This record gives sequence, C-alpha cells and structure tokens, in this order.
Amino acid sequence: MQRVSTLSRTGRTPALRLAALLLGMGVLHFVTPKFFDAIVPERLPGDPRTYTYASGVAELTVGAALVVPRTRRLGGGLAALLFLAVYPANISMAVNWLKSTEMSRLQKTGVLLRLPLQIPLVTEALKVRRQA
Repeated sequence: MQRVSTLSRTGRTPALRLAALLLGMGVLHFVTPKFFDAIVPERLPGDPRTYTYASGVAELTVGAALVVPRTRRLGGGLAALLFLAVYPANISMAVNWLKSTEMSRLQKTGVLLRLPLQIPLVTEALKVRRQA
C-alpha cells in the first residue's frame, strides 16, 4: 500500500506541471487567438481560427484530464499525441520567423532552440501515462 501511495505522489507532480502548461496555453488560444492563427501552417485547409480554437479546446481538455487522477493515464497519452500534433505549427512558426525581417536575431535563435523542447514534453507525457 505504501508503494502505491509513493507512486501516486511522484506521478502527480509531472502530471500537474503538464496540466498547468496545457491549461495556460489553452486559455491563451482564446485570449490571444491572432498569435496562434499566425502559426497555423498555410497548407492546412480552412480558416486558421478554427485550428486555433480546436487546439485550444484540446489543450484545455487534456490539461483537465491530467489534473484528475482517474483520467490521468488517458491524459498522459493524449498529451503526448497533442504535443506531436502541434509540432508542425511550431516548425511553421520557426520558418516564418526566420524569414521575417521584423524578428530580432534573439527571437530567431529562441524559436529554433524551442523546437527540440517538444521531445521532453512528449517523453514526460508518456512517463505520466506509465505512472498513472
């Protein structure tokens, strides 16, 4: 019984960190949608705002699933999939920023350094799924 309690505590902290990230980003999709519209890859059909709102809803839903112990395992798996699904938008953002004359060298460096950070997000989400 002690082992289950320890596992629950150790699995809870990463889950809550990911939940906070996803819930915060999900809210931002509705507060500042123009920023997210701009990073929707142009090759996707339809209105970018639809993708902005859909990904915002997905982030809020997955974040909520990570908060609730009963749905944490599902939330971890969905978070990993979500981090993979939004990666094309991150690449699109990097390409656009690198082409832009309005972005500083620091911003361009930052957007490039941000790309590999998706890997630990995916692995952390999978870890949460395993430990739930």
